[in-house]
Amino acid sequence: MSCVTCLLAAMPFHNDDVFVNLIRFSQRYEEQGHVDRELWAKLGAAGMLGISAPAEMGGVGGDFKYAAIFPEEQGYSNDAGTNGWQFHNDIIMPYVVEYGTPEQQEKYVPGMAAGTIIGALAMTEPQAGSDLQGIKTTAKRDGDDWILNGNKVFISNGYLCDMVVVVAITDLAAKRKAHGISLFLVDADTPGFHKGKPLKKIGQRSADTAELFFEDVRLPKEALLGGANNLNKGFYFLMDQLPRERLILSLSVQAHSECMFEMTRDYVTKRKAFGKTLSKLQTIQHRMAEMKTEICITRTFTDKCLQMYCENRLDNASASMLKYWTTDLATRVAGECVQLHGGWGYMWEYPIARAFAATKVYPIYAGSNEIMKELIARDICSEK
Repeated sequence: MSCVTCLLAAMPFHNDDVFVNLIRFSQRYEEQGHVDRELWAKLGAAGMLGISAPAEMGGVGGDFKYAAIFPEEQGYSNDAGTNGWQFHNDIIMPYVVEYGTPEQQEKYVPGMAAGTIIGALAMTEPQAGSDLQGIKTTAKRDGDDWILNGNKVFISNGYLCDMVVVVAITDLAAKRKAHGISLFLVDADTPGFHKGKPLKKIGQRSADTAELFFEDVRLPKEALLGGANNLNKGFYFLMDQLPRERLILSLSVQAHSECMFEMTRDYVTKRKAFGKTLSKLQTIQHRMAEMKTEICITRTFTDKCLQMYCENRLDNASASMLKYWTTDLATRVAGECVQLHGGWGYMWEYPIARAFAATKVYPIYAGSNEIMKELIARDICSEK
């Protein structure tokens, strides 16, 4: 059993109906491309948002292990990544908590914890995905203000967001683009900020994903994350947060692999062929044994990385290994589980079919697995 799951009994929201509602309304959520905004408020009221944000800022005040239960339980419920809660909780909110000015923290953190302010992080652009230094969005000074121009794509929570952390170039003359990137907190009702419709995806259809457009958006100086002293430090903020992002994704994905395995074990122990259940066939037994072994080995590394993060020891290379391995494993497990379900595994109403479609993006987002291998290789081959 996961060390995170062992903490579950202490969670005040364990019996909340959020996940039940998600399953009940999943078809409508898939059709509209996002969950209902009211569900965010229910999450906030149940103490499921801002879990690791300090209580004095309006958060719950739990530690990271406490916060990690939520994405794991999403994975166990066959819901890993199909909404933006984990991005909001453990990727977007930490930027405000860790780098924001007291005024920015007061403005955003209580509402984000309550589910009345939905957050997004706008990095990816049509021509810049894993290569963050290839972005074209700019913020130029105009007196005390900034004028923001550019567009972003594949933004989680983009359609419903009330505030978005926007990555923009603020020093076009910087010798290295990384030295000229800043982060801005942009309210959704700011003139010139436009949202596209929810994007249609092959999987995770209820996940709010959209394009964002910024056309001469005038921002006050107070919109610069962390204030004037943090101008052109955005790239380093992003790099500092990457291990956490990849860990939180991997926790959910690992649990999802375990969920898919258990769904399949239940199926093969009930489905009959040639006068006996599939689980009695040696070919099936061996395939299940192989999957279980890989899942258990990966669980050990996942929990190890979680402990390392809590001890401030999780480095970028280890986080990249974890993200690459857990997400590749999930796609392999999903494919194998669909095969073991036979024709029923190809039917959309079967949970394993939805899981199979959902896993296809795992090796792509939060940095593609090709980039993860590149980062690991750099760490191995760099001169010490």
